[in-house]
Amino acid sequence: MSWIEKIDITGSSASVAVISISTILLLGFLMTRITKKLRLPNVTAYITAGILIGPYCLNLIPQSIIKGTAFLPDIALAFIAFGTGEFFKLNKLKSNGLKVTIITLLETFFASALVFAVTFLILKLNFAFSIVLSALAAATAPTSTMMTIRQTGAKGDFVETLLQDVALDDIISLIAYSVAISIAAHSYSGQSASIAEVLVPIGHNCLVILLGCVFGVLMTILLRPKTRTKDNRLIISVALLFAFCGVCTFFDVSPLLGCMSMGTTYINMTDDDKLFKQLAYFSPPILLLFFVRSGMTFNLHALVDTSGSIGNSSLLVIVILYFIVRVIGKYAGAFAGCSIVKKTENTRNYLGLALIPQAGVTIGLAELGARSLSGETGSALMTIILASGILYEIIGPAAAQFALYKSGSYSNKLEDLVSVESSTTDGKEKTQLELLIERIQLIQKELPSHTVDEEEEAYTEAAESHFAGRAQTQKDNFKQPIRRKK
Repeated sequence: MSWIEKIDITGSSASVAVISISTILLLGFLMTRITKKLRLPNVTAYITAGILIGPYCLNLIPQSIIKGTAFLPDIALAFIAFGTGEFFKLNKLKSNGLKVTIITLLETFFASALVFAVTFLILKLNFAFSIVLSALAAATAPTSTMMTIRQTGAKGDFVETLLQDVALDDIISLIAYSVAISIAAHSYSGQSASIAEVLVPIGHNCLVILLGCVFGVLMTILLRPKTRTKDNRLIISVALLFAFCGVCTFFDVSPLLGCMSMGTTYINMTDDDKLFKQLAYFSPPILLLFFVRSGMTFNLHALVDTSGSIGNSSLLVIVILYFIVRVIGKYAGAFAGCSIVKKTENTRNYLGLALIPQAGVTIGLAELGARSLSGETGSALMTIILASGILYEIIGPAAAQFALYKSGSYSNKLEDLVSVESSTTDGKEKTQLELLIERIQLIQKELPSHTVDEEEEAYTEAAESHFAGRAQTQKDNFKQPIRRKK
């Protein structure tokens, strides 16, 4: 029995659920105060908090809550994938799409092939488990990458290539994962998977992509009227994402590709990036719950054990080798791809470092995989992905920031932010003060102008008229003669 169940004197399941969710949110937040001082991403804090309050450590949260929130991976994947769809603008894909596709194919292939070679040929792990792990190795965490880009304000060709690569390699990873999990499920059931049974998941994902496009068109139609308030836009978009998630869960298909195609359809039909920003402000509590819950399923003691269902190597050895080999594969594949498509030297040398982060999508897929494989095999898969995910989230964002800096995508120096002429039109050299003033003026021009929101303006006008009315009433009352009592 968990501590919350012990201290709950009412015995009400509703109170246990509410207290548990509150505990998860508060402790997840408090853990970020520690990781912030260590300059670690929030994902690391959430997973660590989950481990501490989970059944394998302090046992604060009841098992019924952990099992009852099994839907969170699907919801979290929906928000992550929809946000990723923003970066598939057709005008940008036309100019850079083929090059990015070649780079992505090579970096995902190198990472998956090396992980499979090490796990199956060297560690002698089960074939089915090895292909599932190698398929997951292809994915990159879009959340960590986008967070690092926003923090640094990076921009340019390197950033565009990176964002499109991250989005595309998640698509490739999901397709590979769908095939791998199908083979693994048949293998563990004692049956051999036919070619038709392997192709069925790919067909399902194609249908999910088409359905996502339909939902994207529907979202565009429902959000098109300019009279829609921000609240209603948020309600409609979340409702559609949840509805799409429910349909995918009913047919036991991952919502990742469909939600990505929904976001892609919406951004190309409307060119409206405000909705993505609004959802980015709404989703943090959901992502916190998802990552903390993932941490609660992580069994620390299992790291030193050997899982007979997958092989004879300890999970700790598998985690360390998986971490190292995937990093090598990502860097080598990105380097080779950039060389083939003749990307700049900066992009070629540093793109692989920016592809190290791996948490959100991979943990979500691992949750789905553990659900399909179940038992000791599913538990081993989650343990490996969560343990390596913590390592990736410690090193990944720092490596990504280093890559963005070395590629020249951002700078802390004012002279690198904007370029100005060092001399006037008549050939006279400008002073340092003149150059500084000119740079500041150019930066000010690039800043977005402040636009007053319609609701805010209406509220302000109503408030002003209200106070004006009160002032007039007080003035009239003051003018009235004071009547003395006889």
